[in-house]
Amino acid sequence: MAQTIALVDDDRNILTSVSMTLEQEGYTIRTYTDGESALQGLMARPVDLAVLDVKMPRMDGMELLQRLRQRSNMPVIFLTSKDEEVDELMGLRLGADDYITKPFSQRLLLERIRALLRRNEGARAEGSGAPPGGIISRGDLVLDETKHTCVWKGGQVQLTVTEFLLVKALALRPGMVKNRDQLIDAAYGENIYVDDRTIDSHVKRIRKKFRVVDDDFAQIETLYGIGYRYKEA
Repeated sequence: MAQTIALVDDDRNILTSVSMTLEQEGYTIRTYTDGESALQGLMARPVDLAVLDVKMPRMDGMELLQRLRQRSNMPVIFLTSKDEEVDELMGLRLGADDYITKPFSQRLLLERIRALLRRNEGARAEGSGAPPGGIISRGDLVLDETKHTCVWKGGQVQLTVTEFLLVKALALRPGMVKNRDQLIDAAYGENIYVDDRTIDSHVKRIRKKFRVVDDDFAQIETLYGIGYRYKEA
C-alpha cells in the first residue's frame, strides 16, 4: 500500500512540481495551500508524513505544527527560508523531525522523506540492540519499539520519531557519552547532513517532555563541548 504524504505550501508551483516528483516515486500525495485547511484535513485523515512551509495564510506553519503535535506524532519535515535560522530552531523545538531550507532540490527532499519514513518504520520494529520483544528498560524508563511508546515513572511521554530514536541511542548505553555526530547517525542515519544545533534543540524538547511527567527529570546529561549521556541507574 502506497505511503501518503501531505504537502502544505501556499506556492502552487512548489505543490505541483513536488507532487509530480513524489507521485512518480509511488507516494500518494495530498496538497493544502493554507494551515487551516491542512489542520482539518490531517486531523480527519492522517498521513504517513507531512511537509510544512513556514509562511502561509490562515495559520502559518509554526502554529500548524504546534496544533498537530497536540494530537499526532506523525513525522514532519519543516520548510524554512534560507535566512530564517530562528524559524529552523523554533520548528525543531515545536516538534519537527527535520527541516530543509528554501530553495531546495527535489532530490534532497526525496532523500529526507525516504530517510524519515525508514526511521519511522524502524522505530516501530524490534531494534537490533533491544532485548526480545522490543522492550528497553533502564530504571524508571521503558521504551517499547514495537509500539513506539516511552514511559517514565509510569507516565507516558509523547515522543516524535526523532526524539524516540535519540532517547533509545542514549539509553542503550547508560554512562557512555554520545557525541553529536553519533546521535545524528542514530536518529537520522548515515550520509544525512544535519547541523549540530538540531540535536541540541531535540534534546531540549525531550527534556521538556519528560519534565511534564517528572519535574525533577535529569537523566540526560550534557557534557559541554563533547555531547550527551544517559545517567547510569
